[in-house]
Amino acid sequence: MREQYRSEDFTERDLSPDPMDQFARWFRQVAAGGVLHEPNAMIVSTAAPDGRPSSRTVLLKQYDDRGFVFFTNYESRKGRELAANPYVSLLFPWHPLARQVIVTGTALRTSRAETVGYFRTRPHGSQLGAWASAQSTVVGSREELIRRYEELAARYPEGEKVPAPPHWGGFRVVPDTIEFWQGHENRLHDRLRYVREDGEGGEGGEPGAGKWRVERLCP
Repeated sequence: MREQYRSEDFTERDLSPDPMDQFARWFRQVAAGGVLHEPNAMIVSTAAPDGRPSSRTVLLKQYDDRGFVFFTNYESRKGRELAANPYVSLLFPWHPLARQVIVTGTALRTSRAETVGYFRTRPHGSQLGAWASAQSTVVGSREELIRRYEELAARYPEGEKVPAPPHWGGFRVVPDTIEFWQGHENRLHDRLRYVREDGEGGEGGEPGAGKWRVERLCP
């Protein structure tokens, strides 16, 4: 199975000085094109203290000059792995446009105020689901999971305020590198990577926009 990627050149002169601004440009193009279902879907890769990796797809819910935000159960596998080892990788696989964005950085928990603010925007059913699912743990059957949900639905009917679970919240990935990958024919892809020059993000607080250098990588 082979495919020739045909697209316009992607060169250093096309880049924004700031990688988050460049991400915003590409994200707007992907989201506006209608060619991708859930363009905010990204693969989050974490590693246990012994180095064993794991990956899963989650939804990006916010991005700004501080980084990329997603929400999860803190007691899930990724939550536990990030608590022990905060280094993380994100991958946005925008294959229909022959594009990828690859991020490496450090995951920090968002504030409780941010978590609660976002939780209030979730559909009622998704709010209940955050309580019903002990994410990543073994469950005896789907019926058991549905029973938990139905008990919560009886306790908090539609229109009733559902409290944000204390074990649920956001992570902000503060980037150290952001690579923009544009596919081309003959596998001569463009790979332009921003590298943070003011130290690793995430240690001792959330940095704002830092200083970056741009590297071109061989495909």
